[in-house]
Amino acid sequence: MTEQDLRERMVETCLKMNSTGINQGTAGNLSVRLGDGFLITPSSLPYEKMILDDLVEMDFEGTYVGRRPSSEWRFHRDILKARPDIDVVLHCHSIYATTLACHHRQIPAFHYMVGVAGGTTIPCAEYATFGTQELSEAVLAALKGRTACLLAQHGQIAIGKTLDKTLWLATEVETLSRLYVQALPLGEPPVLSNEEMSRVIDQMQRMDYGLGPEPEGSNDIALPRG
Repeated sequence: MTEQDLRERMVETCLKMNSTGINQGTAGNLSVRLGDGFLITPSSLPYEKMILDDLVEMDFEGTYVGRRPSSEWRFHRDILKARPDIDVVLHCHSIYATTLACHHRQIPAFHYMVGVAGGTTIPCAEYATFGTQELSEAVLAALKGRTACLLAQHGQIAIGKTLDKTLWLATEVETLSRLYVQALPLGEPPVLSNEEMSRVIDQMQRMDYGLGPEPEGSNDIALPRG
């Protein structure tokens, strides 16, 4: 994929963030690894007004070319630097995830789909002022062994290898957050055991669950004809 293609995909993804309802206004931001640095959305520019050249090129030293980058560039930089296994960082203020984050609540294994973030919970990072190095450090701690987390009194972060998969994950985190918020009035829901979640996560990794077509042979019940 050329840099031009990547910029086009980033703009498309930002517009999808708003059209699906997981982001509003100028909240949220997106970055993608590019060469020895990354591209990131600019500060305080509504996505519907953003053009390809508005995306900001940064390096891991924190220098940039073009518009002023998102105020959250530090955790984008630090996640991409610390996690060579991922290429995309998506941050948004989706309503239900942020509702839980306002109470500093993690999402427990009340539903097996919590496993899509790589563990038995979707953690909530400790609160720190937006845009600070302290927030970045809290985020890195919460994302250890995970591909998503909530941010206390702030929002959520999803990370991944591709734009499509990362947007899917952020949407799934919001869906799980909504289910959890709606389940809580009935009482704290029961959670699946660590042993069961380990089986779930292993199965998800074999199937690339929810993120694309199953690899051949991943379904051990249905058989091809012929």
